[in-house]
Amino acid sequence: MTSLADKVLILGGAKSGKSSLAQRLAEHWGGRLVYLATAQAGDAEMHERIARHQAQRGAAWTTLEEPLALEEALKQADGPDAVLLVDCLTLWLSNLVLGANLGDEQVAARGEALATLLPSLEARVILVANEVGLGIVPENALARRWRDLAGGLNQRLASACGSVVLVTAGLPLALKGRLPNL
Repeated sequence: MTSLADKVLILGGAKSGKSSLAQRLAEHWGGRLVYLATAQAGDAEMHERIARHQAQRGAAWTTLEEPLALEEALKQADGPDAVLLVDCLTLWLSNLVLGANLGDEQVAARGEALATLLPSLEARVILVANEVGLGIVPENALARRWRDLAGGLNQRLASACGSVVLVTAGLPLALKGRLPNL
């Protein structure tokens, strides 16, 4: 079993550089590289975006697409030689709220289950999520609900990880633990 130092949460805004930092860290750690993708190609632009990201990762990566059953996918991909990169928790949350129509308590329970699972995984784990609470208060109820759920999920996972990094304009800042040595 790995330590909490091998569990990293990387937060940042859209196009902040969080995913590229996560990929560099995973490749630096080495081992069996597994990318757990939560995105779904609902339109042509998203399909193209996903294909571009897969090409950037290259052949060293195994990609598992899992929009909802993230905890089970992590268990199945786990192993002492594995590095599991989850990108991204924000889309996973959207899938739970909008796709699976889960209520707030159910979403919170899924976040708790994920946080509880992390210490038992043998793999090194990198979680990527958007920081969505830095802007204005959204004007509609769904957006406020989603922002609140995202903030709660990020807080719970930050407490379960040994390191938390905030990325802004491509620059990482350690909020908890140490910055990854790359």
